[in-house]
Amino acid sequence: MALRIERQENVPLIGLIAAPVVALVFTLIVGAVMFVALGQDPLRAFGIYFIDPLLDPWTLQELVVKACPLMLIGIGLAFCYRANRWNIGAEGQYVAGAVFGSWLALATNGTDAGPWVLPAMLVLGVIGGALWGLIPAFLRVRFGSSEILTSLMLVYVAQLGLDYLVRGPWKDPQGFNFPQSVTFDDVAIMPLLMEEGRMHAGILIALVVVAGATFVLGRTLVGFSIELGGSAPRAAAFAGFDERRVTYGVFAVSGGLAGLAGIVEVAGTIGQIQPSISPGYGFTAIIAAMLGRLHPVGILISSLVLALTYIGGEAAQITMRMPFDVTRVFQGTLLIAILAADVLVRYRIRRVEGTSHA
Repeated sequence: MALRIERQENVPLIGLIAAPVVALVFTLIVGAVMFVALGQDPLRAFGIYFIDPLLDPWTLQELVVKACPLMLIGIGLAFCYRANRWNIGAEGQYVAGAVFGSWLALATNGTDAGPWVLPAMLVLGVIGGALWGLIPAFLRVRFGSSEILTSLMLVYVAQLGLDYLVRGPWKDPQGFNFPQSVTFDDVAIMPLLMEEGRMHAGILIALVVVAGATFVLGRTLVGFSIELGGSAPRAAAFAGFDERRVTYGVFAVSGGLAGLAGIVEVAGTIGQIQPSISPGYGFTAIIAAMLGRLHPVGILISSLVLALTYIGGEAAQITMRMPFDVTRVFQGTLLIAILAADVLVRYRIRRVEGTSHA
């Protein structure tokens, strides 16, 4: 007798809705055990992580600021994952977009450049991220390479390239030898939406992307071709959809949105290029995409939830002296729980009677 995992044809809607909820509950249980093991009161820790940030107006702005890049990257990943293309290198595409856009900010620094600088930076950010995302797409189409490995390895190439730039040609000569560029001019900074706080216009861009992606994925032939290519490749080929074109398309969109997130973050909250411009948004966005069921609106909600873990983790560092790695444990456990819940909902285990041969 053997066991075989089979995909269920008709997955109940209640199962799809309940899976992320069950994953969240399981993550909270694991978190409670972890807090007890660290000698902390779980109720107090959960309050600092998930309740206190929601009671302060300034922290609510920070919640939106941190959710912005997760939304943009997560929606881009949804395009890939719906097409069954596994882009794991959004962090590198994020960095590439930040580098491309920042080049223009530094090239025009100290000049009388007009308001065209910021829109051009955003365009360059999209182009940089898209080009970086097209590399694993090309390697898959041309050589059959695993896009999982190639996209992931390119993350380190992008990060090391950024590190070289800020320690070398882009380093601020008046920066007391710190590895950072000069501060961007005002025309290269995202405008703030409120006088107090850091909430900038990038969130409006993210909301437009959410609306646009919802329409494209749900109401257009492009969205249908992506969905069909991911769920039934042979049917997609029979219908005339080019697998190579879909691969290039979804990686370009995914990389472009990750690059847009990179330049929005640099021009919105940092104001200069530094070696560390991300706490791991490109990897956390994978969780946001999965938790949001690869739907743009769901990703918006899950991005806010994950942004809450970042803010709560920072607060726990200060008030409870807990390591920030606890936040990464939360996020990693949540991803594992989501994937496990998806398997249990979408697949079933069937016993297969073996045959004996004389």
